[in-house]
Amino acid sequence: MRNNPIFLCMLMCLAVSNAQTGKVFDALTMKSEILKSERKFAVYLPPDYETSNRSYPVLYLLHGAGDDQTGWVQFGEVLRIADNAIKEGKATPMVIIMPDANTGTRGYFNSIKGDWRYEDFFFEELMPFVEKKYRIKGEKRFRAIAGLSMGGGGSFMYALRHPELFSSACPLSAYIGALSLDDFRQRLKSNNESYEDGLVSAYYEKHNALSLIQASSLEDLKSVRWYIDCGDDDFLYEGNSLVHIAMKKKEVPHEYRVREGRHSWTYWRESLPAVLEFVSDAFHQY
Repeated sequence: MRNNPIFLCMLMCLAVSNAQTGKVFDALTMKSEILKSERKFAVYLPPDYETSNRSYPVLYLLHGAGDDQTGWVQFGEVLRIADNAIKEGKATPMVIIMPDANTGTRGYFNSIKGDWRYEDFFFEELMPFVEKKYRIKGEKRFRAIAGLSMGGGGSFMYALRHPELFSSACPLSAYIGALSLDDFRQRLKSNNESYEDGLVSAYYEKHNALSLIQASSLEDLKSVRWYIDCGDDDFLYEGNSLVHIAMKKKEVPHEYRVREGRHSWTYWRESLPAVLEFVSDAFHQY
């Protein structure tokens, strides 16, 4: 039986099939001095990661409110979708990092009081840690960011405030921040938070995509490739539409997609293949 050619062929096919599968680890941890805690993250490693010695581009993929680092793994099916996109030649092999922003305080930003510094953790600790731990190309042209809902907002703000770090940004169904300063004040009031008005105004300006677009130079805005995607029945449609209009008025090249769908994993699973293809274009020097 062992020398049966058909049996040997089946074994070889099985080995090839296994070799063409990426891997996901969704309960990894790192120590954060900034947040004074162990922080979880997930990682997708492409199919040829363990058999090559090369370095890879990286996509930071951010989850939404209520999820954690396992969201894109469990509900977003990142392993299946990324493997298929690479196999079909639509995406280049890449490392995908999925951090947890739902432990301690929810969200991707520093708190208004400065007592919770998630954004500082992301740039000063998480990025250096994973880009050293994994074989990642640590250059702007090989780094992209994407995310959904709250993570879409993180994608917007991170790329708008750090255009020197990301070649592409892909906010999906993004929360772009409060649509006006009055809306932001009302939100703080409903949360029983009270701050000096100058602090409130300054924080709003730094955490609103429309304000950041107006304040950013055209050169910085154009240095990032933008892919904005929001369903026609999504409750966050207004903010995404306004960002599209603001970018059009400022003549910032960007892709703007409105498809049939709502604020759901069904929509985002359909978005992910296009995101992987879009960021790969930059990795390949489109």
